[in-house]
Formats: sequence, C-alpha cells, structure tokens
Amino acid sequence: MKIKLLNVGFGNVVVASRVVAVVSPNSAPMRRLKETAKKNGKLIDASQGRKTRSIVVTDSDHVTLSAIQPETLAQRLATGEDVE
Repeated sequence: MKIKLLNVGFGNVVVASRVVAVVSPNSAPMRRLKETAKKNGKLIDASQGRKTRSIVVTDSDHVTLSAIQPETLAQRLATGEDVE
C-alpha cells in the first residue's frame, strides 16, 4: 500500500489523504484558526521562517503553515504529484 504525501515545501510533507483544506492565511478566521491551533499544540510551522502563504488543515485538527501558494498545493493534490 502506497501512502501519498503532499510536499508542503522545504522537504516537509503531509499525508495527502488526511488533508481537509488548503486555505489562504489572510482572513481573520484563518488567523484565529492558527492561534487556536498554536494554543492547543496542534500548529506545525513548515514555512521555515518565510512568509506563510497557505494553511493546510488535516482531519486530526492539525494546522500546517506553508510558504507555498494555496493554488500550487491544490494543484499538487489534484494531479497526485507526491513524494513517496
């Protein structure tokens, strides 16, 4: 059984089947989501200190920050481009 992984940048990956949403971090609700995840210990910063361009939400309520545009991540999910 192969597990598909989504590359969220800088060698960091997320299990593609666990991804619920890929969203832009610019709105107030997304900033609140990020703060709530940080408070609950479920925030993963995969942006490597760069500007956060997308937020990946998983079914386990983990929130992953990425420096890659949401459109790029969505395209990677749709085409099945992955790291095995």
